[in-house]
Amino acid sequence: MYLQAEEHGGWNSGGGGYVQGLRAVRDEVQGRRDPDEDRRPGLHRPGHQATGHPRGREVTALEPASTEAVEAVTGSEGAESPSVDGWKQHVPGIALSLVVATAAYFLGRLFPLVGGPVFGILLGIAIVSIRKLPSAFDPGIRFSGKKLLQLAIVLLGFGLSLGKVWRTGSESLVVMLSTLAVCLLGAVVLGRVMGVGTSLTTLIGAGTGICGASAIAAVAPVIQADDVDVAYSISAVFLFNILAVLIFPAAGRALGMSQVAFGLWAGTAINDTSSVVAAAFSYGPVAGTTATVVKLARTMMIIPMVAGIAAWRSWRLRAHDAGISWRSVMPWFIVWFLAASAIASLGVLPASVTGALTQTGKFLIIVALSAIGLSVDIHRFVRAGWRPLAMGAMLWAMVAFTSLFVQSIAGKL
Repeated sequence: MYLQAEEHGGWNSGGGGYVQGLRAVRDEVQGRRDPDEDRRPGLHRPGHQATGHPRGREVTALEPASTEAVEAVTGSEGAESPSVDGWKQHVPGIALSLVVATAAYFLGRLFPLVGGPVFGILLGIAIVSIRKLPSAFDPGIRFSGKKLLQLAIVLLGFGLSLGKVWRTGSESLVVMLSTLAVCLLGAVVLGRVMGVGTSLTTLIGAGTGICGASAIAAVAPVIQADDVDVAYSISAVFLFNILAVLIFPAAGRALGMSQVAFGLWAGTAINDTSSVVAAAFSYGPVAGTTATVVKLARTMMIIPMVAGIAAWRSWRLRAHDAGISWRSVMPWFIVWFLAASAIASLGVLPASVTGALTQTGKFLIIVALSAIGLSVDIHRFVRAGWRPLAMGAMLWAMVAFTSLFVQSIAGKL
């Protein structure tokens, strides 16, 4: 999925038009690799460059790889914004997501400790585990899982003032940078110890440290990763997103965490936006809004990270231009979220209107997470092999404990 791929997706990139660029990279990579390497992609072998490209090759323009990332986890292509003529093909998937979300909403009312978002994911996974959905549902499910989640986050902005967004984001900066540093350094060490190739190591580290599939989609073209490594990294990261939705709320209650502390923990320690929102809102409304703001601030770290990787690769390959399309990297829905917060701060809308918008956003979150559950293919995780999954598990644990440790030192627990 977003996942979309992006949220994945990434959440901020995707579309069928990007497939051609990534497949071209894949074809070039596989044309330079030993046939045996194709059977075990991403694993390091002496004398073999993980990226599969000779030194001195200029890095091509950045084309987000989230479409292939989505395909790796869901078995379908990435989400696109539907045209007027294309709305009909989105109706079945959107309608199914709404039906599942409605059931999840009422289950969440009956069992508030679990919450509607978590029920949405679980019901979606249960449905596709029992029976594979016809391909006619795919476009609407992809659209719901990506675009509706982004719309939901924007609508939540109407319930937050810019002052609160700034305070929450700035207070989380130390925890955020600490977890990111530990994750990236840990990925380097674990990659070498476990024999995981540089390309796959970089993708798993970026996805775990920042924003799941969105980070993987942005980094993959910069390091010229092939689509198999993208698929493996997405699988590794997404598996622990799902587990986090189930484990984090229970762990937070066992630790007696306040809603603000849990929101900070979820926002800095869970990878993907969808999972952050699901886990945090199941803990409580304050935890949900806190985690959302922290996660959006964390998502913005994708820009300096991609710039740093591009600069390092340009120096390493002696290239003159990393060819980054910053328009593709920028998560634009965050700009609209800030615009909604600005409108809320000005007080130009009645409280009844802003309240209705935020409640709509909360329901759309359940719809999006139901769609994400409907897009899961459990068998893909098995095909990824144990090394990427083991590496993802260890990095996930390192990030979670680092966030708790830094919060404890700062007196926020």
